Amino acid sequence: MGDLWVFGYGSLLWNPGFPVVETRVARLHDWHRSFCMSSIHHRGTPERPGLVLALDHAPGAVCHGLAFRVASEHSEATVAYLRERELISSAYLETRQEVTFPDGGIQREVLTYVIDPHHDQYRTLPLEEQARIIAGAVGGRGPNVEYLENTASHLHDLGLPDADLDWLVTRVRQLKAG
Repeated sequence: MGDLWVFGYGSLLWNPGFPVVETRVARLHDWHRSFCMSSIHHRGTPERPGLVLALDHAPGAVCHGLAFRVASEHSEATVAYLRERELISSAYLETRQEVTFPDGGIQREVLTYVIDPHHDQYRTLPLEEQARIIAGAVGGRGPNVEYLENTASHLHDLGLPDADLDWLVTRVRQLKAG
């Protein structure tokens, strides 16, 4: 196995968990970042599910994120780690996608986890309902709001703000303030 490329759009932005030799801002076409996956492990429980980000197929959409290059000697271990982390409930599908870079470059065969729209954890909810769920959910990796705020903050740091995430941060803070 040669060098591996991985696309990050959510928690991988701020917590990849694997050795990275190169990081580049990248665009993934025809996919939209969305809180469309119910979380019963990491950011919620079966009794009180949270929401986590997933890539939902949307022709014409663009998702900005990071492409991480992993050296070939770490490729197999990284794939194994990501499968354990991302495929915990099989709501994600492991795919290979093509991303583009701001300089016009293209990287093909980028490991990318996307939502399975037929899985029972798939959700399409209005932003207000997403905010209410995120405000109250806590899972094995902590509060759902922490996940939201970390992702939105890192997107801003990269110069890639996401309007829906920014709205959710503001609304969740309002809800938590009472």
